[in-house]
Amino acid sequence: QVQLVESGGGLVQAGGSLRLSCAASGRTFSSSAMGWFSSSPMGWFRQAPGKEREFVAAITSSGGSTKYADSVKGRFTISRDNTKSTMYLQMNSLNVEDTAVYYCAAVLMKGRNIFTRATSYDVWGQGTQVTVSS
Repeated sequence: QVQLVESGGGLVQAGGSLRLSCAASGRTFSSSAMGWFSSSPMGWFRQAPGKEREFVAAITSSGGSTKYADSVKGRFTISRDNTKSTMYLQMNSLNVEDTAVYYCAAVLMKGRNIFTRATSYDVWGQGTQVTVSS
């Protein structure tokens, strides 16, 4: 069974930085963890208290293309290392509005596409809390 596990969240002051990681494991019917991960577009989403889950960033299976929400563009960077079956979100210049639970997700084996809608994603992590203090 495929699984995603986020890490790297925490408490940071406004203006600070954090780096989130999302590690993939498990197998599909036909692929190892590295196999399905390297074929799957990935994304980061976040959900603040009382708000709906929102798109943050997405990346194609190869890492060659990325897309960001306007609210994080220029401050966050999504990347992946397919040899480690891990995706990252580097977050700089954090502000209090970035406080949320951050989730990573995968669209299994859809290759070169980028997906920004949560409903497109097949597998989700459990989330990691990011809290930015003023």
